[in-house]
Amino acid sequence: MADFHFELVSPEKLMFSGEVQTVVVPGTEGQFTVLKDHAPLMSTLKPGVIDIEESRTNKLRFFVRGGFADVSPAGLTILAEQAIPLDEVDAAKIAADIKDAEEDVADAKNDESRRLATEKRDQLLELRDALKI
Repeated sequence: MADFHFELVSPEKLMFSGEVQTVVVPGTEGQFTVLKDHAPLMSTLKPGVIDIEESRTNKLRFFVRGGFADVSPAGLTILAEQAIPLDEVDAAKIAADIKDAEEDVADAKNDESRRLATEKRDQLLELRDALKI
């Protein structure tokens, strides 16, 4: 199978850059798979998992909170709002973080702190739901 160039960029850093065989992307209109010579396309992303196949034996998975995907003749670029390698995700820690975030929402003293706590809680819930844990 032929390879193409793929980059996954988060606000913090370049998460992945290299030649891959396939990438499965959680588009807002539905999941889609990108292969070499895919037609040009732009899509927004929903929270979900990106599956990257570098080779038949080497596969990577990242959770993305949202963002944009751009398929061009140069390859695929994903600009993610947030990207986390799945091997760094711990279900028990996510559950504990959600509980803490819900307590922060309940304890918020003003609208701004409530908004920030609610946003953090919602991000954690999206991660949990996307990973089905």
